[in-house]
Amino acid sequence: MSVVFDFSKLKGLIREHCGSQAVFAEKIGISATSLYDRLGNRVPFDTVEIDRAMKLFGLPDTAINEIFFVKKYGKP
Repeated sequence: MSVVFDFSKLKGLIREHCGSQAVFAEKIGISATSLYDRLGNRVPFDTVEIDRAMKLFGLPDTAINEIFFVKKYGKP
């Protein structure tokens, strides 16, 4: 069984800083479909995408775990 991550904090930051997931995807250099796959836990975010997102949000690298690696428990 693979780990499932809770991206609710990331989704809030996306709304706050970009307005939509499509705009966020474009700003970090991936397609909206690729972002959908990542937020659905089908494909992991890579380090370049995470780095671009953190810079876009103006957050320190120390906040990465609380945004990208919060484990979801129960049904995904």
